Amino acid sequence: MSPGPEPRLDLALRWLAGQLPAMTALLERLVLQNSHTGNPAGVAAVVEVVEARLRALGLATERLASARFGPHLAFSGPAPGAPAFLVGHADTVFPPGSFEGFRVEGDLARGPGTFDMKGGLVVGLFALEALREAGLLERVPVRGMFVADEEVGSPESSPLLAARARGAACALGLESGRQGDLLVTRRKGVGAVQVEARGVAAHAGNEHERGRNAVWSLARFVDAAQGLTDYGSGVTVNVGRFEGGTSKNTVPDRALAQVDLRYLTAGDGDALLARLAALAAEVAVPGTSIAVSRGAARPPLERTAASAALAAAYGACQVAAGLGSGEAPLVGGGSDANTTGAAGVPSIDGLGPRGAAFHTADERIELSSLVPKAAALVRFLARSAA
Repeated sequence: MSPGPEPRLDLALRWLAGQLPAMTALLERLVLQNSHTGNPAGVAAVVEVVEARLRALGLATERLASARFGPHLAFSGPAPGAPAFLVGHADTVFPPGSFEGFRVEGDLARGPGTFDMKGGLVVGLFALEALREAGLLERVPVRGMFVADEEVGSPESSPLLAARARGAACALGLESGRQGDLLVTRRKGVGAVQVEARGVAAHAGNEHERGRNAVWSLARFVDAAQGLTDYGSGVTVNVGRFEGGTSKNTVPDRALAQVDLRYLTAGDGDALLARLAALAAEVAVPGTSIAVSRGAARPPLERTAASAALAAAYGACQVAAGLGSGEAPLVGGGSDANTTGAAGVPSIDGLGPRGAAFHTADERIELSSLVPKAAALVRFLARSAA
């Protein structure tokens, strides 16, 4: 008679308890390979390492090729039923040469992507390996996707991710862990907008009256757009880039701005975009035009009764693994959990190791959090073993 889920879970956890050196070694291998979003070959190299480990576990994998980015990696296990869907990304924000290396100082491991989010990939891989070691992996419904363009808003992978996540019992984001091991249940939506003003060029000294100043027109728009920020409702507008003109003595006929939008609900995002379009018509200087174009966008991760229940269940597994629990405050930055949540799948995020300073040259994780974070994931996934 084969052992039931509980004895097998004990086997998985005992195996995992001795894996910190192996987890650290895999983390080092992943971090030493630059995988900036704009370095498709580097991202592909990281995907190759991850895919080989997934295949060694008996999971089916599929690389989704891209003309712009590295490959996206989808995977699935053999067990039937609504799966837990693991979410992650292989890219980082660090271009080659900007921040390199891997070093360990006591409990801290520093290097590009340690925290965001190669440490999370290590947590996910070793949790699956622990389940395999205990004979549980073939009995746990699981699938997932690690994308190659998350750090630029997942413009290509979002529809692919949503399609593969639909029908899952839950989505578990392996993004950077929060202090106190709090789970992310809410993230703002993120929108990118490009605004272009067109006018009429003229010599500023000889024919000033014939010119129609696109910079002036766009400046009026910027002032009005920034005024739409409402901290009380969670809406922010940030014009982060502005350019226009050719010389001081030429009336500029073109100006561009790039705008970042954040909002709490999908309705807020739609209303904000509609208001920006209306402003373009209202504030344009006579003789000029302003066009507002939408770029990459993420829907908000909205907290639901189902995602709150998921956070409570996962939190109990974290406590059993010696970690903290609870829900994190609203997060302003988006992630791929926004996409799975908008696809109707109960989603939580922040299941990776604890650390600090992501997107900086001091990015680091606490190595001692790797095993308990993986143990919490093992405990949660083992609950669905047939």
